[in-house]
Amino acid sequence: MTRKPQTELRRGWTTGACATAATKAALVRLWGGAFARDVTIALPKGETPTFPLALAEAGEGWASVGITKDAGDDPDVTHGALIVVRVSVSDGGVIFRAGDGVGMVTRAGLPIAVGEPAINPVPRQMMTEVVAEMAALYGQSADVVIEISVPGGAEIALKTWNPRLGIAGGLSILGTTGIVRPFSCAAWIASIHRGIDVARAGGLTHVAGCTGATSETVVQAIHGLPDHAMLDMGDFAGGMLKYLAKHPVPRVTIGGGIGKITKLAQGAMDLHSARSQVDFARLARMKDDPRLASANTALEAYQIAGPPFAQAVADAALAQVSARFAGMTFDIVVIDRAGAVLARAGA
Repeated sequence: MTRKPQTELRRGWTTGACATAATKAALVRLWGGAFARDVTIALPKGETPTFPLALAEAGEGWASVGITKDAGDDPDVTHGALIVVRVSVSDGGVIFRAGDGVGMVTRAGLPIAVGEPAINPVPRQMMTEVVAEMAALYGQSADVVIEISVPGGAEIALKTWNPRLGIAGGLSILGTTGIVRPFSCAAWIASIHRGIDVARAGGLTHVAGCTGATSETVVQAIHGLPDHAMLDMGDFAGGMLKYLAKHPVPRVTIGGGIGKITKLAQGAMDLHSARSQVDFARLARMKDDPRLASANTALEAYQIAGPPFAQAVADAALAQVSARFAGMTFDIVVIDRAGAVLARAGA
């Protein structure tokens, strides 16, 4: 069982919040003539965090500030990254540019148009509001180029979903609240939703959600699916399926190990070990095999009852998702830890 922490986990700040803070500090230098030691911004829900400047440079007609991202106690791959914003005067309006380590959108279905820097709508709005605020304060025109860079961002992005979503060359500047909440399920589910949006925008008729890297490799090979058809479902079967119910794709494959697919077969939609458990008494009744009631894991149940057990699990999982999420054709692939297929059900 996963134990909850004894102390409250520390929150952090999104890349969007860091970029907004860097934008404000750079504008203070560009229009005010001097750098401050730190900068305070207002987040969408009214919080006002303060950020120390990690980098401060300026020249004729430009200023650049770097803010080190602090993700708090969340295991965020961008924790410690330097978010650098360079501001300069534009010919009209606020113009966003991607510097080194910030990606470009290359595939439809994301909230930013193809050909644009991967700077999401809320961070864009936050930075645009800061430009207006600073322009009014210093009596300047709110016409600014905002170029965002993340040194090493292209390498960090390989550890994210960006390549699969069609964001090339680096990281996204993200955030809807400005706050990183430790171990946030919402962030993972939001990424699944964006994956579905990209698949639909690309005209895909078949997508797959898998519980881990091994099952994903197996399912992708079985069906010959492109990378952007593979949704990073993880434990969040419900998060994926509920969104697909509202934004359907004709065919959906679900793949995973015997343990997690057994939970799905028993109706669980969150497959994490801390939030759902296999009901072994129910397994015994399903297979009319009392030995399964004393099994310790679904894998042990498989070792007791053999391939017919795996097939029964696949069939039951198919029945669960087909009954609860009508309008799509499903199939199920069950694997062992080595990636061997134990059972399949459906299309």
